[in-house]
Amino acid sequence: MEFRCIPDVLPPALEHWQGDCLAMGLFQGTGEGPDETQLERLAAGLGQPLAEPLQRRRFKAKPGESLSFDRPGATPQTLIVVGLGQPADFCLSGLRQACAAASQAAVAAGCRHLALAMPLEALETGAAAQAMAGASRLACYSDQRFKGEAQPANLPETVSLIGVASSFEPALAAMGATCAGVELARQLVAAPPNLATPQHLADTAGAIVRDFGGELKVLERDDCQALGMGAYLGVAQGSDLAPKFIHFTYRPAGSVQRRVVLVGKGLTFDSGGYNLKTAGSQIEMMKYDMGGSAAVLGAARALAELRPDGVEVHVVVAACENMISGGAVHPGDILTASNGKTIEINNTDAEGRLTLADALVYACKLEPDAVVDLATLTGACVIALGEEMAGLWSNCDGLADALLAAGQAEGEDLWRMPLRSSYKAGLKSQYADLKNTGPRPGGSITAALFLQDFVTPKLAWAHLDIAGTVWSDKGRGADPAGATGFGVRTLVHWICSGATFGAPA
Repeated sequence: MEFRCIPDVLPPALEHWQGDCLAMGLFQGTGEGPDETQLERLAAGLGQPLAEPLQRRRFKAKPGESLSFDRPGATPQTLIVVGLGQPADFCLSGLRQACAAASQAAVAAGCRHLALAMPLEALETGAAAQAMAGASRLACYSDQRFKGEAQPANLPETVSLIGVASSFEPALAAMGATCAGVELARQLVAAPPNLATPQHLADTAGAIVRDFGGELKVLERDDCQALGMGAYLGVAQGSDLAPKFIHFTYRPAGSVQRRVVLVGKGLTFDSGGYNLKTAGSQIEMMKYDMGGSAAVLGAARALAELRPDGVEVHVVVAACENMISGGAVHPGDILTASNGKTIEINNTDAEGRLTLADALVYACKLEPDAVVDLATLTGACVIALGEEMAGLWSNCDGLADALLAAGQAEGEDLWRMPLRSSYKAGLKSQYADLKNTGPRPGGSITAALFLQDFVTPKLAWAHLDIAGTVWSDKGRGADPAGATGFGVRTLVHWICSGATFGAPA
């Protein structure tokens, strides 16, 4: 898909555009239908009355609502109207939802040249243009890799943004790198666990280096043993597949002003171990337990292409499976992490935090300015925040604010959660330094507190629990159903924006 800008606004823009599909966003009016002024303006530009057919088809202009009209012999041949809701509520998220709905309708109609005409007066044009283009591309994403008879993509060849100055076209081209990172993350999460193995994640990192540059180090089991990664290797020991500890590095061409590490949970399949997941626990979906690693690898792919100045980025993934065998870790075992802390395993299904423990110790030894980890860590976070927001824990207000702002700008909602130190009492063990799980109440908080024990004190750190947002059965907002690629856009925006942050309090 090629994105173009048409500075004019409707109706004159129709004189300079000869595409086959126009999508127009309409606000709700004071009555039950669309805004009459907008509707009259569109009808005048098209030379076609619209009020009666929209009323007949009960179009209310609610957010995300869309209707398509065929216009044989006319230009455009297809008209798509999309609801925007009330003007006072319209924002970038609503714009993304509208452009996604319009683009999906254009694909269904077989349109080749689409124009998106949305009211942008109340929005910052650059952010709006990127939101429109990103939503349009990602809404058309369809994973056909594993179908015997894959359907053709049938995507529009060009998408024109009406009312956007041509000076924004370079930014739209850069947006393509971020979208490609999101699509990579979606492919990794959606892939079956017999394909998306630890070796496959390592190969994916290798492909990024091959195509865009960077450095890659993959530590094998013996290497991890030499570093004392007993927590990570304890999880991996039940699987026939060898663990792969992945370390990708992007270095800028010039001087380095800051260094950040992105850590992703990389459980390519999680059976639960001897605390086996049962029917109703979505064991068949545990292929998405590597959603954190997919997000950081997707971000790595985007950043390697964008090549932001002044920032050195390390991506760390402790990839493995959590399986049952004669050699698997037992409930009651005590493991020793690479920082010397001992961990009593009271639940083998709380394995992600064990792999992250050693990954965080490794990350901190790189002496970064900040560490951010992403993980499908707890069902408790899904209970607390549902499936539209990810939880954010941080020991640094500046880092938390920067991530929250990046998420808001990219339509990935984060909600800051408390690191309440008194809850750490639930992790006390009679025999080891700590247990890997605490009591059920506040489970997402105690999980974050567990991770914090493996972060260097006074180092800025944030933890994102994306368990609820990594997958959507029915589609969510501008994202189609399936793997969402959540986290890629936030990370890329945060790193490329150059946002600063202070030290932990």
